[in-house]
Amino acid sequence: MYPKAQIPCIQLSLLKNLDPRKHIALGKAIASLREKNILIIGSGMSFHNLKTFFSNNTDSSKENEGFDHWLIETCTDPAISSEAREQRLIEWEKAPFARFCHPREEHLLPLHVCYGIACAGSSMAKVVFNEQIMGKKVTGLLWQ
Repeated sequence: MYPKAQIPCIQLSLLKNLDPRKHIALGKAIASLREKNILIIGSGMSFHNLKTFFSNNTDSSKENEGFDHWLIETCTDPAISSEAREQRLIEWEKAPFARFCHPREEHLLPLHVCYGIACAGSSMAKVVFNEQIMGKKVTGLLWQ
């Protein structure tokens, strides 16, 4: 992405407890890195049901698109307050088809960290990618 490798990087691991509230708090704790012009990338995926990814027999478009729509709305809708947005992310398991799309949350929680980082500025993201990967709708979000 940046071949001259002139951008400072740090590596974060997820917390063992996988608590979404604590991952948002982790993001808030390192939010000052943005002020130092450090690029922060949350590596995850908006859909991560591997069994379904590799099954040709399962039509999961309803579930996939239902959760994807909820995620986009939660992260980008200007009518949702910062407090409500955070609560929705904390309670992500209540989203339509949440556990179908994320049987385990490891690939969703980096989004919670990025949201926590963004809270110091705008809590609203914008969609930068919304395409099909291996037949599943996948969304990329950016907080500026």
